[in-house]
Order: sequence, then C-alpha cells, then structure tokens
Amino acid sequence: MKNNKNVFDNVLQLIGNTPLIKLNRMTANFDGDFYAKVEAFNPGHSSKDRIALHIIEEAERQGILSPGDTIIETTSGNTGFSIAMVSIIKGYECILAVSSKSSADKIDMLKSMGAKVYVCPAHVKADDPRSYYEVAKRLHEENKGSIYINQYFNQLNIDAHYNSTGPEIWEQTEGEITHLIACSGTGGTISGISKYLKEQNPNVKVIGVDAYGSVLQKYHETREFDDKEIYPYRIEGLGKNLIPTATDFDAIDKFVKVTDEESAHTAREISNTEGLFVGYTSGAAMQAIKQLQEEGEFKASDKIVVIFPDHGSRYMSKVYNDKWMEDQGFFDSSRLVQSSIEYVK
Repeated sequence: MKNNKNVFDNVLQLIGNTPLIKLNRMTANFDGDFYAKVEAFNPGHSSKDRIALHIIEEAERQGILSPGDTIIETTSGNTGFSIAMVSIIKGYECILAVSSKSSADKIDMLKSMGAKVYVCPAHVKADDPRSYYEVAKRLHEENKGSIYINQYFNQLNIDAHYNSTGPEIWEQTEGEITHLIACSGTGGTISGISKYLKEQNPNVKVIGVDAYGSVLQKYHETREFDDKEIYPYRIEGLGKNLIPTATDFDAIDKFVKVTDEESAHTAREISNTEGLFVGYTSGAAMQAIKQLQEEGEFKASDKIVVIFPDHGSRYMSKVYNDKWMEDQGFFDSSRLVQSSIEYVK
C-alpha cells in the first residue's frame, strides 16, 4: 500500500491541506464571493494542529526535545488538544494550563488525550500567579527537562501558518483572494497567513476580529496598551488581555470587534444554513463579515476567505446548549431553528 495516497503512517500526516468551502446561503445577498477555510478538517479538529506539529518538530531539530520529555503549554483548549495529540504519537508527557473560560467539553477532551490539566481562573490579570500564563511558567520551572511552547510569544506560531495555511489559501483561490478575515488570539494564524499573502499581492486586505473586552484593536490603532479596555467576555480563543508578540500588527490592515451574543447566534446560524458545524470563534469571524458587509467593505468582484478555526463539538455545553444561552441572556427563540426532541414511549 506504499503508493496509496489515502494510507498514512500516523494521524499527524493528516495535518494541513484543509478544504476551502464556498458559503452560499448566509452570503446570498452579500457583495462578493465568500469561502471558508474549514480548519476542523485537521485531525485534531482545529487550526492549532499546524502550530503544535511545527513547534514540536522544530524543537526536535534543535535537539532540545527528546522522547520522554515533558511539553508544557498555556491554552484555551485547542492548542492543548493538538499538543496532546502530537505528544502521544511522539512519546512526550503533556501538561496544560487551561483557562476556566474553556468549555467543559474542551477540558474533558484534554483529559481524554492523557494530558495533565491545570484549570486556572479566567478573569485575573495576566501577571497574577493564578493566571494560566503564570501557572505554565511555574510548571516549566518545576519540571526539569520540560519545554514551554509559549504560543503567545513564539515566532514559530507565525511561521507555521506562513509555511502552510497561507500557501494553501493562495493556491486554492488561484491568487484571486482580495480579503482575509480571521480571528486574532495569539495572532499566529492571521499574521502568518497575511505575511505570505501580502508577499504574493500587497493589495490583499487582512482584517482581524477582536472581542469586546480585549485590548487588541486599540493597540493596533494606537500602539498603546490600555488596560481599561479589559473586562470579562465569553468567546474562547479570541482577543487578549496582553499583547502577544506572535501578532504582527503591521500585517493586519484593521480590526473589527464583535459581541459574545451575536457571535454565538452566528455560530448556530452557520450550522443551520451552511451545514458546517463550527465553533464559537467561527461565529465571531462570520459576524465580522456581516458587520463589514453593512459598512460597504466588499464589492461584487471580491473573493473573501474567512478562517473557521475549529469544530462545534467543542462547544456543546456552551453555544449549542440552549440552557447556557439562556443563562447568558442570549436565548432568543426568534433566532433559533425550530427543532425539537420527542421521546417515544
């Protein structure tokens, strides 16, 4: 079976080369053609597979990681899952510091992949010793022979997407892409893709998606960190209460902010109109497109690519749970698909 293209040595060989899927119903009345880069088709169901594999293999090439060593990381869930998956295949221990904002689904998935998980309070300052940043640093110091991925401040985060996601999008659109819309958390995804696309065509417009309660948009506009921008919000993996060096702000043309509530409803709308079961940040990215359309950002000849970072299965206890939506004050029966469950006795 050596020549069979559908036979693989291990799951890591499935990372990358995710499909670009045209959006139809949601964008029927929008200007331009819209395509989603659906990263849930990675084996770990998110774009973070790309950085996990790239950073770990680079550490191996540099000789600072050997079988049996421990990998430590700060994560909202997706990067942790990807690191745990790569660690299983390559024979490493995995310790993860996770924000309590992460869904119970994500935390359970990390445990199921054999990771040791530390759940840290979400709504504390980045330099608080209880924050997941500081907990990961402490665990790294306590575990000799460990490496700390530190995705928020790791240039390799950008490189992974420059080397893979960017070229894939350029090839898939045959160089016709005019806009890239992507959420920004660590910033590695949007920065790496933008770097590659703008080398091919400097006129490609790159728009980042930020959350209310995050500092990224204001920092992009002023280059000043304003802690008055910070307040609790619900979207996972989007926005930040610090400035990640893995974000190349010069590679991003503008930011758009979206709300927790609109992003949650839009995630559900994607699944019910396009048949793509995607996560909370995908809803945020699509919500940004709605707002940009209202602002007149696009024209009929544009080719817009939006990054859908992960799979909806990681949010079953959140945006796809009616009780959670109601508890957040988001529940709006007029915006929900009229479906029901009946138990036959």
